[in-house]
Amino acid sequence: MKDMLERLEERRAQARLGGGEKRIEAQHARGKLTARERIELLLDKSSFEEFDMFVEHRSTDFGMDKAKIPGDGVVTGWGTVNGRTVFVFAKDFTVFGGSLSEAHAQKITKIQDMALKMRAPIVGLFDAGGARIQEGVAALGGYGEVFKRNVIASGVIPQISVIMGPCAGGDVYSPAMTDFIFMVRDRSYMFVTGPDVVKTVTNETVTSEELGGAKVHTTKSSVADGAYDNDVEALLQVRRLIDFLPANNMDGVPEIPSFDDPNRPDESLDTLIPDNPNKPYDMKELILKVVDEGDFFEIQEAYAKNIITGFGRIEGRTVGFVANQPMVLAGVLDSDASRKAARFVRFCDAFNIPIVTFEDVPGFLPGTAQEYGGLIKHGAKLLFAYSEATVPLVTVITRKAFGGAYDVMASKHIGGDINYAWPTAQIAVMGAKGAVEIIFRGDIGDADKIAARTKEYEDRFMSPFVAAERGYIDEVIMPHSTRRRIARALAMLRHKETERPWKKHDNIPL
Repeated sequence: MKDMLERLEERRAQARLGGGEKRIEAQHARGKLTARERIELLLDKSSFEEFDMFVEHRSTDFGMDKAKIPGDGVVTGWGTVNGRTVFVFAKDFTVFGGSLSEAHAQKITKIQDMALKMRAPIVGLFDAGGARIQEGVAALGGYGEVFKRNVIASGVIPQISVIMGPCAGGDVYSPAMTDFIFMVRDRSYMFVTGPDVVKTVTNETVTSEELGGAKVHTTKSSVADGAYDNDVEALLQVRRLIDFLPANNMDGVPEIPSFDDPNRPDESLDTLIPDNPNKPYDMKELILKVVDEGDFFEIQEAYAKNIITGFGRIEGRTVGFVANQPMVLAGVLDSDASRKAARFVRFCDAFNIPIVTFEDVPGFLPGTAQEYGGLIKHGAKLLFAYSEATVPLVTVITRKAFGGAYDVMASKHIGGDINYAWPTAQIAVMGAKGAVEIIFRGDIGDADKIAARTKEYEDRFMSPFVAAERGYIDEVIMPHSTRRRIARALAMLRHKETERPWKKHDNIPL
């Protein structure tokens, strides 16, 4: 018996070494942790239970029968994050460059199936060079099995991908179908075809960083939701995100003890809006002063900065926040902002996370670039996302709510449950000057008449009370009481039920 136990320990030690000491040293020299070190950081101490430690590939072509390493390039299992069950797989770059084989794929699909059965989140840590070329179509078949499970799990359990090294070819499509993607700056990159192939096909000379680095995917392509400076920071932030997320689409949002009084007023909000309607202010200040303990996890912070999306808590319960940002493009809605917010709203709706919308929007961005780029369809995505949402929707108009953008931003007309406005709110088809120049076109040459007409239009329409008179605004509230009003609204809406006609699925304007 003792010999058997010793042999087991020897085999475990060998498997834990992955590709061996030299390759582990090379991994560390690149500023990267190993797969097992990453898992230890992500999960609670000593909570990781590993599966399939001794799995090896079954390929015999190109000398592969003489190159077998236990684990076959991926570490899989489950553990806990702050006591909540999470499933995880981590590509091991020290073993065949983390490339995907048939056996490697079977390890991942096994953990995906378990996560779906247990209705628990799954986190994938990517650091790999794509499909294992020696296995050919068997590797491609493995990718297909992984992709199919990504789709089946979508909207059922949260799926999070962390790109911590190369992620190329077929490897990029699994993260692309998950809910959140995070990257590590200067060490990770994602692309379908690498720089060498690009050079051959298009004659473009480009580096891996320029082609698919963290900066590209967080600021230009919107593929990634965030980027961090190193492995440690990335994994700690993923732990923080998991704390905000429900385990699945049936459990409801997590609730943690909060010592922040939900009735806490904030007098500084009474002076947040500048007297000049064209002067910007920081909408993040409002969010941070409303959420519990100023704790806000922003999603896609570096992309489409004219709209803010992210998670906070009210009375200890997770809430999704969508807010126009007057500091960037005056908070206007464009194609990028619409897509960013629509995806976030749909995630919140899928997992029953209430949504609070802070609105200060002068309209949609005009211009040929936007129209040629499909602004109509992209703007419709956000309209569609809010309209189909059945979760509690609370909207606060702080200043401008002009044109069709007023309707799109969770207005009462498309399903907003509780719609508040600050006294500074301006709800109209457009700004007063533009409206007057259209209505009173004949008076344009007379400055005094135009000024009088503008004042008349402002008095009539540039306030929240016309909308309140029609019931489109439930209440005009004092800014300092915003947190209390939102907390009470969410408490009242906690058991909201909405019936919709049966359909196989919708056809969102993609």
